[in-house]
Amino acid sequence: MNQQQTRERILIMGAAGRDFHNFNQVYRDNDRVEVVAFTAAQISGIANRRYPPCLAGSLYPQGIPIFEETELETLIKREKIDRVVFSYSDITHSEVMHLASKALVAGANFLLLGPQQTMLSANVPVIAVSAVRTGCGKSQTARWLSKLLRHKGLKVAVIRHPMPYGKLEDQIVQRFATHEDLNQANCTIEEREEYEPHIDIGNIVYAGVDYEKIVSKAQAEADIILWDGGNNDFPFIRPDLHIVLVDPLRPGDETTHHPGEVVLRMADIVVIPKVDSAADADVQKVHESVRRVNPKATIVRAASPIHLEDPEAVSDRRVLVVEDGPTTTHGGMAYGAGYVAATRAAAKEIVNPRLYAVPEIAQVYDRYPHIGRILPAMGYSSAQLKALEETINRTDAEVVVAATPSNLANLIEVNKPIIRTRYEFAEVGNPKLSQLVEQFLIRQEIINNGFFDNCPQMNADERRWVTYH
Repeated sequence: MNQQQTRERILIMGAAGRDFHNFNQVYRDNDRVEVVAFTAAQISGIANRRYPPCLAGSLYPQGIPIFEETELETLIKREKIDRVVFSYSDITHSEVMHLASKALVAGANFLLLGPQQTMLSANVPVIAVSAVRTGCGKSQTARWLSKLLRHKGLKVAVIRHPMPYGKLEDQIVQRFATHEDLNQANCTIEEREEYEPHIDIGNIVYAGVDYEKIVSKAQAEADIILWDGGNNDFPFIRPDLHIVLVDPLRPGDETTHHPGEVVLRMADIVVIPKVDSAADADVQKVHESVRRVNPKATIVRAASPIHLEDPEAVSDRRVLVVEDGPTTTHGGMAYGAGYVAATRAAAKEIVNPRLYAVPEIAQVYDRYPHIGRILPAMGYSSAQLKALEETINRTDAEVVVAATPSNLANLIEVNKPIIRTRYEFAEVGNPKLSQLVEQFLIRQEIINNGFFDNCPQMNADERRWVTYH
């Protein structure tokens, strides 16, 4: 029997991110296995293409096909798959096991690759920001941290969890420093939501497909790497300090989704944000849950103030609310900052976008029936972006409140004014995240010591954290 016949046949289940990284790290140059196919879920338009030869490596001169996840069982049987490798995030534990059951019955084994086998190492310190669910507040926390680090005189490279929804050959390594960089890369709304706010505050953002090359380039121009995670995935780079967010607006979700529970158990610091909008009982419930799951982590509470650009333009008007797409789709949130801001500004009416949705947007509501009286900012393709534009223009709203971090006015043409709103990060109480991060920087010897002398208010818990970490 020749080598080709004895190679284990593998199928990787993914969503254009973790799946490609797992392949690159574990299977690309592994001649003992043959990755026959990827499957795609969560994101529309990423199936029915190929992982290209320039990324797949010498073992795959034709690249690797990508199919819809709905074909999983057929593919396992037809292609005689030996092992299915599950490789995407923000999915319930029960859903993971339903997929595992399908794979097992179809004839394949089922595998989850963990952090130790898939994380890269950097030659500069790494702070990672993760979360137990999409929509906890990673982005604003990462931006806040980047400002803190730059205030300390450090050169920061932000590396973002991948979103390679376009031509993969052109997205091997991406570096974004200006809005023109985003235009040249034909970035989607989802990419712009993450990259634009960083660029606006002076950060350089790295992303793409091949993270070994990305890390190599980023660390060459930085004193420190800030990993800005996606969904509830664990980092692609081994963190020296791992900060994980939970969500008091979704108490109980700390341990219900994969791999959110993994990152919670990995955390050095757990941040409970949104304490200014969540019920005190839910904040306490989440605090107790974190303490049970990861008793070694330091718990920090934070506020998530919502800023609406022009409240008077919203007051007593019929308002269409556009929310961040992933947060309200696979993130499971019925609404977000936009809805909260519009109601606080005394909108006359929140217009129901379902009544005006064009077919492509209506499909999103059918797939995610939990979504409330809001319009998710779907823009993974030019067709979806056009559908979003048409839906907005068809509504009888007088004004749009947009909570997507990207500037919709630069991407679509609408017949009504757009008022932007956003979450920010704000410290409350003790211990403070800034103090803990500063101590980490001292331990890494990238800022000077003497911090204790300047912070007599540091309490015993904070000093213990410094001692044991």
